[in-house]
Amino acid sequence: MGVKQDGGTIDIVPAMEQEKISDELDKRVKKFLRGAEANLEGLKDKKLKGQLAVREELYGKSAHAAAKAEKWLLPSEGGYLETEGIEKTWMIKQESIAREVDILSSRSQYDIVLPDLGPYTLDFTSSGRYMAVGGRKGHLAILDMKNMSLIREIQVRETVRDVAFLHNELFFAAAQKKYPYIYNRDGTELHCLKEHGAVLRLQFLKNHFLLASVNKFGHLRYQDVTMGRMIGSYRTGLGRTDVMQVNPYNGVVALGHSGGKVSMWKPTSSAPLLQRLCHKGPISAMAFHPNGHLMATAGKEKKIMLWDLRKLQDEPIQTLPGHASTLDFSQKGLLARGCNSYVQILGDFSGSQNYENYMGHGMIKGYQIGKVLFRPYEDVLGIGHSMGWSSILIPGSGEPNFDTWVANPFETSKQRREKEVHSLLDKLPPETIMLNPTELGTVKTQRRKEKRTKEEKEAEMEAALEAVKGIEPKKKTKGRNKPSKRAKKKQEMIVSAKRPFLEQQKKEEEQATRKKQKVSEQVEQPTALQRFVRKKAAT
Repeated sequence: MGVKQDGGTIDIVPAMEQEKISDELDKRVKKFLRGAEANLEGLKDKKLKGQLAVREELYGKSAHAAAKAEKWLLPSEGGYLETEGIEKTWMIKQESIAREVDILSSRSQYDIVLPDLGPYTLDFTSSGRYMAVGGRKGHLAILDMKNMSLIREIQVRETVRDVAFLHNELFFAAAQKKYPYIYNRDGTELHCLKEHGAVLRLQFLKNHFLLASVNKFGHLRYQDVTMGRMIGSYRTGLGRTDVMQVNPYNGVVALGHSGGKVSMWKPTSSAPLLQRLCHKGPISAMAFHPNGHLMATAGKEKKIMLWDLRKLQDEPIQTLPGHASTLDFSQKGLLARGCNSYVQILGDFSGSQNYENYMGHGMIKGYQIGKVLFRPYEDVLGIGHSMGWSSILIPGSGEPNFDTWVANPFETSKQRREKEVHSLLDKLPPETIMLNPTELGTVKTQRRKEKRTKEEKEAEMEAALEAVKGIEPKKKTKGRNKPSKRAKKKQEMIVSAKRPFLEQQKKEEEQATRKKQKVSEQVEQPTALQRFVRKKAAT
């Protein structure tokens, strides 16, 4: 439908379509509103009422702008499995999902069986396009997940405990038998980090360009990969651990220990920022939600606990039964746990941090799962196990819309070079790592002066007197330089040095006396004793 105007055609949207678009926009606006609108009719203060009205108007405008941006800039919507009747989502098998999805998605469902080189661990780049795998028997490989092709594989002929990509797919680190090594994409060894020792776990802090490691003696180290400088090296004092995760919100490294404690560290402090007892037994796995406010821990006593890091309460917000040797959160908040040969996916669909069973997948009996890891921007879960590695489809786990300024799965070599330069320029110093990063840029509040003790005051007065006594008086003309006059002058200097301290002491005593009098006046005497209370003189 259209009308002519100045030789052109203007499309007119039908009324029904307009109503549909406005209804859809209203639904999106509700998602971005900051709670219900405040009722300002009962306010008597006109100034406050006007200020709150302006603020409510601004909130409404920002919600409309966010809703429009989401509609046009984030066109893809994530979806979860939906069932009908008495059917349950965790009863749906991977074979049923593979029959319904498109050919490109079905390629992400596979099993690689290499029984002589396992168990395997794996890691993805931030864009999710590349994957690094490491077999315990020395097998290292990099794969392109978009083309499903092998880029490079090498055999280092010694134990490999962990692998981690650095800032992009060109470099990755491998924790080998004696030391961690850094390799490039072609499999060439670039560095041997001997200071780290026999490392059990590796983590890379991409915003700070720091490679964090913990060795078999419980020694935590941070190394700057841009300058090669060791930033921090600390003894945890809590024994050997192989549970290590980085909080994506603030860059704090968390370690899970055999005593059931979780300790959180930053590279500029030799003491942990936070220690809390999470389990009664050893901690076997740990993971952080992408927003950084939720932490999941698994203990050997067969319990999985969810903790809200903003409240730091003694009790978890939710306790789930079951054991987990590995945990991981997806970009959309799904929680995967792996134990023996079974993987369970939990989801918070109510938005109240109450996780419930969503999906399950059983491996072949005898496979021992070592690591589960969600692939960014894809509904895919990678599983490293004793016989190789596998990939399964988890609908709704990945972020459907990617930001090319943050992570681009389709970036070219030129874009990668530009991004590398920008990320180096935007590199954050290690001092910015803290539990609450919102404190950065704020003004430090001035502390109240602590009251000095009596000993400190006396010591200060003695130091002032000693300084006065050491002063030699000037030699004056005949008659004015007599010993008696010199002694009198020295005594005056000592008195003048003592005077400020004595005046300050007197002032403090008067304040204390006034305070006591006020307190005694405020105390109400019993009725029988009120006639003995001293009355104030009438003015």
